[in-house]
Amino acid sequence: MNVGVIGAGSWGIALTVLLNKNGSKVTVWSKFEDEVKMLSEKREYVDKLPGVKIPKTVDFTTDLEATVKNNEVLIMAVPSTFVRGTAHLMKDYVKDGQIIVNVAKGIEENTLMTLSDIIEEEIPQAKVAVMCGPTHAEEVGRGIPTTIVVGAREQRTAKLIQDLFMNETFRVYTSPDVLGMEIGSSLKNVVALAAGIADGLGYGDNTKAALITRGIAEISRLGIKMGGKAETFAGLTGIGDLIVTCASMHSRNRRAGILIGQGKTMKEAMDEVKMVVEGVYSAKAAMQLARKYEVELPIIEQVNEILFNDKPAAEAVRDLMIRDKKIEIGDGFEQ
Repeated sequence: MNVGVIGAGSWGIALTVLLNKNGSKVTVWSKFEDEVKMLSEKREYVDKLPGVKIPKTVDFTTDLEATVKNNEVLIMAVPSTFVRGTAHLMKDYVKDGQIIVNVAKGIEENTLMTLSDIIEEEIPQAKVAVMCGPTHAEEVGRGIPTTIVVGAREQRTAKLIQDLFMNETFRVYTSPDVLGMEIGSSLKNVVALAAGIADGLGYGDNTKAALITRGIAEISRLGIKMGGKAETFAGLTGIGDLIVTCASMHSRNRRAGILIGQGKTMKEAMDEVKMVVEGVYSAKAAMQLARKYEVELPIIEQVNEILFNDKPAAEAVRDLMIRDKKIEIGDGFEQ
């Protein structure tokens, strides 16, 4: 197929290399002329994806209209904060029924909309799908075995995307639970910030395991209340994505958290990571959703306190530990 990748960041480039290997003709759009020139000449994103070579058959352009009109499937790979603006620019060029696959993760703070909802609002004529799971661009670009999930309302749309991406190193599952997938993939970034903060404070494996397991409990509580399916949060886009993001140094959210745990401000941490730290943008939205759906998110609440109210990280951990006593599993006690 002819595929247009909207966004030339590390994830967009990794998927471009994968799609090219699978036989698709890929065009990558960026709004930055210097980025297009650099990628066209060097055939490698040295700063963001070193060592991943981009075949010469891949085209780079700043022409959004041509990219949208000349490709059957579009991959939306811009950071979450730019999804609405980019979709708005694309809307007049998208054909009825054209497939747009969103691969960014996040929740819009002022509307509490998921990214697929934003794209559908801006481009109602498109068929919108999402793709997420435990994936780092650095590994996908190098062909390391990876699994991921495509979510779509129509099974045939999901299967088309599955066929487009799947190969011997990139296994693709399908799911109709688009909402659950997006909630899991967005909020795991906030928990990953907490995991990084714990690392920066010098805590150990016990703390990391607690944050991952109690973190998925928080994500599941909210996601199920919003209409997501429990099995989604126990799968690749739930616990799977959370594990990889909390445990890997490829994770920009964990790296930013480590710096915050070591005493840097949110802005200093984001500047040092030099990439968009999606968890910072999802944290406030998560707490607004928690209030709307009357769900407790104690870990995510403390991350917000650290990020936006200058609460010392060690104090936030202490407050988590001395909360009211709770039952993990309540049914089955003998009376």
